[in-house]
Amino acid sequence: MKRILTLLLAAAIVFPAAAKKKKEAEPEGFVFTTVKAAPITSIKNQNQSGTCWAYSGLAFFESELLRLGKGEHELSRMFVAHHTYQDRGVNYVRFHGDAPLGQGGSFYDVVYCLEHYGIVPQSAYVGIEYGDSLPNFNELDPLMTATIQAIGKGKRAKLSPVWKKAYYGVLEAYFGPLPEEFTFEGKQYTPKTYAQSLGLNMQDYVGLTSFTHHPFYAPFAIEVQDNWRGGLNYNLPLDEFMEVMDYAVRNGYTFAWGSDVSEPGFTRQGVCVMPDVEKGADLTGSDMARWLKMSSAERNKELISKPMPEIEVTQEMRQEAFDNWETTDDHGMLIYGLATDQNGKEYFMVKNSWGNQGYNGTWYASKAFVAYKTLNILIHKDAIPAAIRQKLGL
Repeated sequence: MKRILTLLLAAAIVFPAAAKKKKEAEPEGFVFTTVKAAPITSIKNQNQSGTCWAYSGLAFFESELLRLGKGEHELSRMFVAHHTYQDRGVNYVRFHGDAPLGQGGSFYDVVYCLEHYGIVPQSAYVGIEYGDSLPNFNELDPLMTATIQAIGKGKRAKLSPVWKKAYYGVLEAYFGPLPEEFTFEGKQYTPKTYAQSLGLNMQDYVGLTSFTHHPFYAPFAIEVQDNWRGGLNYNLPLDEFMEVMDYAVRNGYTFAWGSDVSEPGFTRQGVCVMPDVEKGADLTGSDMARWLKMSSAERNKELISKPMPEIEVTQEMRQEAFDNWETTDDHGMLIYGLATDQNGKEYFMVKNSWGNQGYNGTWYASKAFVAYKTLNILIHKDAIPAAIRQKLGL
């Protein structure tokens, strides 16, 4: 009997210790495994500037150049921003001040710039004349806004002939003069000849979206302020919209991704999820009432603690969120791959422009988040499945 008691005591000590060791071995947070990833250029940092659209749009075309075997290029973000702010100011004045202003833009601004103005390498135009190593528009933004508002909303019967010179002068002071010619790797270029040398055909790229207030399979201009040029996006049902994105990354394509990032599910730790808060037991013991009372920091901590059940996104939910301003035009990024978490659930791999935040500059966006919060994407036509491309007339 004494020997049996000794063995039982030993088991009582060993088994709890083993259970504790097993619990400690379980991973905390998310553990991602790459399934497929296309080549991308280095992570950039837009810093204190509202130029995510330029960073992500050019990141997309840099990835396209890699995919097409044209080598690694770093294209000038501020070249695109400078041209876009010039044009946006002119547009504002044409509408007598009744047009949107701001630092933001759209993927179409990048396409428009490449088509009409060309592009230059980053080394030929850094576009930072104010002593910082990274973009900082805290002084530029209020100054260029006040200048163009004074012109566009002025109480004059006729504009002076120098108003463009005044406005362009503000931009040039901060960005520097736009290059007309430059030398790169021993060759002389203009912005247009350099763009031609890259061999990218802007007619190969299309915008896609998914909303019900316009007909499916036809293009329309998304009604957001930063789409001030009226860039068109083809409208797809949600299931086909998601099919395109999945097909693209599985076949080695990337695409520029415009998304809402103001929801709690978009964390600054590199995870984008849409938790089903009504399934309270799965939120580490919390119920919906406690979730709703949490601060943003507490919710964020909960979201990144482990994978959890997510909502089932419908076309109607997408539309309602857009119509009631829950889904807004916040941020442009690049989707370049697919990964799974420790439970086998799939996530899109996202190149951000916030430096090394997240997973060294990469975010992992669940398919539920992407289905719910995507505004639009810019993609090569060949990355669209043939049957869907036929429906779009492409």
